[in-house]
Amino acid sequence: MQLDQFLKFHGLVGTGGEAKLLIQGGKVRVNGQIESRRGRKLQAGDRVELGGEMLTVAGEANT
Repeated sequence: MQLDQFLKFHGLVGTGGEAKLLIQGGKVRVNGQIESRRGRKLQAGDRVELGGEMLTVAGEANT
């Protein structure tokens, strides 16, 4: 699953446009690193952080 889709799926953003702005603005971290690519493919075990919330990607996320 791509990063922007993951954020929408988990309700951290309302729209893809909102996800794009937050990602490009450096507000999203993956595994502790700022991620600027909204199309980044997430793998099982990746940790996504936004606004003080942290979610861990489950095993099926890379489909």
